[in-house]
Amino acid sequence: MEQKKKKKKVKKATFTIHAPEAREVSLVGDFNHWDRLKHPMKKDESAVWKKGIMVTPGRYEYKFLVDGQWCNDPNNQESCANCYGTRNNVVVVPSS
Repeated sequence: MEQKKKKKKVKKATFTIHAPEAREVSLVGDFNHWDRLKHPMKKDESAVWKKGIMVTPGRYEYKFLVDGQWCNDPNNQESCANCYGTRNNVVVVPSS
């Protein structure tokens, strides 16, 4: 009898950044293989850019790309060094 593989549950993670002067903002991280085009963000009436993504629980590194410039998340103090001599933000998506 074959055993069914357990499907990993996905959770929604929402990212925001206040950038009133920005023309375009993208969410970029290891959850999308650092693809600048995969998760464009949308600006609301308060000039807050938002993006919700579905990910499996785990630890993820990310940054924002604001008008072509890398930007850390000012709302998240969790970070780690990257191979470029700067820092990436870190988010942990819990399993429960």
